[in-house]
Amino acid sequence: MTITGALASMTVSDLDRAEAWYGALFGRAPDARPMDGLLEWHLPGGAGVQVFAEPDRAGRSGATLATDDLDDVARALTAAGVHHDGPRQATSSRILQLADPDGNRVVLTGR
Repeated sequence: MTITGALASMTVSDLDRAEAWYGALFGRAPDARPMDGLLEWHLPGGAGVQVFAEPDRAGRSGATLATDDLDDVARALTAAGVHHDGPRQATSSRILQLADPDGNRVVLTGR
């Protein structure tokens, strides 16, 4: 058996609001809408992020995403109106901590 990909699942209360926020995060519209209440952004290497409309579970998710230019991502998020406190050094890498409108934690890591 070989696992060839992974999908982070984020639960939100308002799919339209989440689509705008995650669209700003990824710099594009969702890649797929597999069913009602679900958006997907596909990432290289078989990874991705799914955003589910599940109001009863909203805000209880988290994902860590890697990037090759954390400063560039921070600038793009600032330009898109996404609040953050900027990149900072963590123990072994730099990170940028974000929270979506429901409070789901999204951590970007990179150089």
